[in-house]
Amino acid sequence: MYASLRSIGAYIPSKKLENADFEKMVDTSDEWIVQRTGIKTRYIADASQATSDLAYEAAKIAIERARIAPEKIDAIVCATITPDYFCMPSTACVVADKLGIKGAMAFDISAACSGFVYALSIAKSFIESGMHQNVLIIGAEKMSSIVDYEDRTTSILFGDGAGAAIITATDDKKRAILDVKTASDGEYQDFLITEACGSRNGCSQEVLDKKMHFLKMKGNETFKLAVNTLTQDVFDILQENHICAEDIDWFVPHQANYRIINAVSKKLGMSEEHVVLTVGEYGNTSAASIPMALNRWYEKGEIKKGQLLLLDTFGGGLTWGSALLYFNGD
Repeated sequence: MYASLRSIGAYIPSKKLENADFEKMVDTSDEWIVQRTGIKTRYIADASQATSDLAYEAAKIAIERARIAPEKIDAIVCATITPDYFCMPSTACVVADKLGIKGAMAFDISAACSGFVYALSIAKSFIESGMHQNVLIIGAEKMSSIVDYEDRTTSILFGDGAGAAIITATDDKKRAILDVKTASDGEYQDFLITEACGSRNGCSQEVLDKKMHFLKMKGNETFKLAVNTLTQDVFDILQENHICAEDIDWFVPHQANYRIINAVSKKLGMSEEHVVLTVGEYGNTSAASIPMALNRWYEKGEIKKGQLLLLDTFGGGLTWGSALLYFNGD
């Protein structure tokens, strides 16, 4: 028995922030942002919306497309670094309640931008072990809640949104998740970090005054390490599964920065026609990035049942991961 990606869904908030909007907030320009990142727009959740609200909307679409009753879902894994609540309840539990799902295992994971691939690995293990039959995985972020809009190095990069998928069982390897590789290296933990309000630096007026509750990033160092790590990770998963880059129908990288995506694609020999690219439209939505990109291409009619996908991601922790899978949605 294999695990398969049965459906995909996403939710994009209605408020659009264009580069011109940032020219009014920080010392930057549309030209500078596009040249450095490839980002033109990003979407921001309403003040009344929490991460679970975004996740719920994406999950509803994924469930409907999978043609599965919500009560048949027996596990929910939500990848997020912007949970509704600091400690508890988990965002996954809140989403389960919104969906009317009772009794299912539900929990959050924190792997930053690698979160969706980490969740995919967990779901694959659940299905193949026989522990669960239908797993809902979600990548959802309200990045606007941890971004300092007076910091031009980070504020221009991030957007909000959510993506969800249903993972079910199949006996057909040509419809299966072939392999998922995940890894981490805490040595570089300060490359992407929110310094508070955890047990290291509890919430205080000093923390707020110093803006330690906002995301901080070492951009240049992260860029260099991301390109090398992502490239090697893809080389490894292709080699271990005896698959050539030419066999991939769609390369779906984490949508962090066009220059990173372009550099990795070139090193892998991936044709631009086979690279899913949404960073210009959505910006970096962290754990929601890959499922939102998958959904965009699915809704465009580009990703079709039976096609072979290669996912690749890199995020804070540092964490990274890749996945080879056939798309099994209709």
